[in-house]
Amino acid sequence: MKVAVLSGGVGGARFLRGVVDAVDPAEVTAILNVGDDLEVLGLSVSPDLDSVVYALAGLEDAERGWGRADESWHALETVASLGGEAWFRLGDRDLGLHLVRTQALRSGDHLSAVTARLTAALGVEATVLPATDEPLRTWLDTPSGGFALQQWFVARGHRDPVDRVRYEGAADARPAPGVLEALHEADVIMIAPSNPFVSIGPILAVERIRSALARRRVPCVAVSPLIGGRAVKGPAAEMLNRLEGGTSAVQVTQCYLPLIDALVFDEADAGDADAVAALGVRPILTQTLMRDAASRRVLAEAALNAVALA
Repeated sequence: MKVAVLSGGVGGARFLRGVVDAVDPAEVTAILNVGDDLEVLGLSVSPDLDSVVYALAGLEDAERGWGRADESWHALETVASLGGEAWFRLGDRDLGLHLVRTQALRSGDHLSAVTARLTAALGVEATVLPATDEPLRTWLDTPSGGFALQQWFVARGHRDPVDRVRYEGAADARPAPGVLEALHEADVIMIAPSNPFVSIGPILAVERIRSALARRRVPCVAVSPLIGGRAVKGPAAEMLNRLEGGTSAVQVTQCYLPLIDALVFDEADAGDADAVAALGVRPILTQTLMRDAASRRVLAEAALNAVALA
């Protein structure tokens, strides 16, 4: 079974770990958000790509949910002591990947080509693709002004309420090589339990990707990032409440209409099932908290099993 997964953020990385445990990793293509990519201390950093690559390589810091395990911070401590920017946390092990990527990009390589080499070097069997090789950046308009994603999320602690999300560069962005092929050849398309606005939204902002989902001939199954109306991590619930008017499975569904056939969401939100079904989307109830490898696989299998019902 060929599986294409749109993903971003910590939840997406964990979900993909479950997917590659449930099916042959060689049949899995992860299409990743690049809307929060940024330059830090002159280095090209792709937070969502890196979180997924580290997770699939078994190198992630499971406790933090981002970065590498067994990390140290000597370089960043030196940066701070010299008055440099230290608000974005780059660990010593993590720096190696960013150095290699930055050198390759400055030599003229595309992000997708660099990512392919990095995943091969780290022994990742699944295919990991950026949604686009072209600049696409997420901006948040708030009462305090407009901020690039990481400035709002990390530097400001995502405390500013969001009035609007913009995807700069999306109008001119083309899918990276392999993205449309993965969507066209997939037996199932899945949307990971990621923030609909800042993790999945930038991917869907690439028009040819959105069109490919709209014209799909196979089921598309989304997984809600909320449990009991709350996000396990991050600002998804606050954003849904402000931008969609609530934090139920209904609001998650509305973010993806008409691109999905089923929504997998937690049993704690079973009361939303009829309202989701009324939108023409099949509700699939299961336990969605990914505590460990076993629960990640259970969630992935629930999404895969939804294919037969969608």
